[in-house]
Amino acid sequence: MRLPAQLSRRKKDAFKNDFGHILILAGSRNFLGAAALSGLAAMRSGAGLVTLGIPASLNCVLQQKISPVLMTLPLDETVKQSLSVSAFRKIKEFPSDLILIGPGLSTEESTRHLVLKILSSLDKPLVIDADALNCVATDLRVLKKRKGLKILTPHPGEMARLTRLNKNFILQRRQEITKQFAADYHSIVLLKGHQTIVASAEKQIYINKTGNPGMATAGSGDVLSGIIAAFLAQGLNGFEAAKWACYLHGKAGDLAAKKKTPMGMIATDIIENIPEAIRRSK
Repeated sequence: MRLPAQLSRRKKDAFKNDFGHILILAGSRNFLGAAALSGLAAMRSGAGLVTLGIPASLNCVLQQKISPVLMTLPLDETVKQSLSVSAFRKIKEFPSDLILIGPGLSTEESTRHLVLKILSSLDKPLVIDADALNCVATDLRVLKKRKGLKILTPHPGEMARLTRLNKNFILQRRQEITKQFAADYHSIVLLKGHQTIVASAEKQIYINKTGNPGMATAGSGDVLSGIIAAFLAQGLNGFEAAKWACYLHGKAGDLAAKKKTPMGMIATDIIENIPEAIRRSK
């Protein structure tokens, strides 16, 4: 597969704003690493600017962990150090091109209300991952009401919560259920797992062939969501962004497995191999 022109070519006079500004709403007291992984993956995948929106009290801790190329936006938080619904106004006013929401977010009540409010009130493209999916599962009406682009990235367990179906039943009918959910909720749906499936409301379907068992490791999904957001920011449509992100995420994982072995891989190994995966796909 050869990368689309938006990803493989850049003008000589390109400026960072040409490649989008992503706001990543992620992280909570015990899961700050998820925000860092998504942000760094987005930058390694070509995003121009990435800002991590995180609980205010965790800002200094996160800044010690992350690459200096990532910016942070301290936001109102709950007593348990997750994002509060009172952060909505600041999020709404922040000048980003799209939002990735969910990695390490938690499903605290105020956080859940924030997720639902963002989905129902903001028209910016959204990548909805991890705990944001679990929040959405409590009120699927927000997906029906929302008109803006939304990309959902569930693993089978999260898909079970979204559909109210048994996980094993989903695993036996992955393609059928992914296509139906995408059509019912007018979404791009990426069902993760061996041979990840991407489906659109328009009945487009992609089955990914890259990747290996070493990618079944903490943080791998956070890396994938960051790549998706980066490709959206660079001008791909929702389906193409999800498709190419799956492909390159798996290709980077395959390169990492050759160097570290599947058993020895961690999520940052995938990030480190994103540039080489892109180079080999031009």
